[in-house]
Amino acid sequence: MKLLRLIAAALSVLVFLTAAPALAQRSPAAAPTGDAAEQRDLPAPAAAPTGTVEVAPLGSDTSIGSISVVHMFMGADWIVKTVMLILLIASLWSWTIIFNKWLALGTLRRRAAKFEKTFWSGQSLDELYQQFSNRADHPMAAVFVSALREWRRAFEGGTPREALAQGIKDRIDKAMSVTIMREADGLERSLGFLATVGSTAPFVGLFGTVWGIMNSFSAIAARHDTTLAVVAPGIAEALFATAMGLLAAIPAVIFYNRFVNEIGRYNTRLDAFADEFSAILSRQLDEKVR
Repeated sequence: MKLLRLIAAALSVLVFLTAAPALAQRSPAAAPTGDAAEQRDLPAPAAAPTGTVEVAPLGSDTSIGSISVVHMFMGADWIVKTVMLILLIASLWSWTIIFNKWLALGTLRRRAAKFEKTFWSGQSLDELYQQFSNRADHPMAAVFVSALREWRRAFEGGTPREALAQGIKDRIDKAMSVTIMREADGLERSLGFLATVGSTAPFVGLFGTVWGIMNSFSAIAARHDTTLAVVAPGIAEALFATAMGLLAAIPAVIFYNRFVNEIGRYNTRLDAFADEFSAILSRQLDEKVR
């Protein structure tokens, strides 16, 4: 009896274990509780957007503006400001000299061409002297007036003796040489400033650059920060000082060399005219003292 009961109990347990999965599948779902109930009550998700979605690049910041020249100047150290002001004044003064010298040399070339045309037109020397003695407004006319004035002085007491002819020629040549030197000195006036600016402005700008970089390193040490916002202002000031130095030096050097060459050609033109005029006066003097 006991054996039969054990066998019947074992068969009952085996049947229950076999039928449990099927019953679990056919049984209704248990009522949701807690988080499951809340998730069931949530509304259905909206449909995905169909338009184009613009995504800004990582790390981009559109609020960062450019550094202006005025901002750099106002934020610079007082030494850097002094350097910038010196370079600005030197640049403005250099351009003033450049424009004045450009106009002056152009006027001299036109007046020299006009004078040479009048000189070789066939008028007498006395007529030309009366015409230019009171308005020798360019170097070539001044050379002519100085030579003819010395010529006229030599004949104030009458025709000179033949023994004095060589001395008269030397005095005429000396008068023209002195006039050429004086006029050349006037033409070269202010060119020394251009030469000085051209040679020293880069070094002045370099001084401002070094000082600006020193300020940048000081800002880094004081704030213990190496971000762009800390380093950029000082570096910008430094580079701007260098740029101003070059801006002042480059035009000064270019136009200094140009003006020196033009003045050299004009002086050569004066020397050639002086030699020709000296030959004319020497020939007339030889004819008079015979």
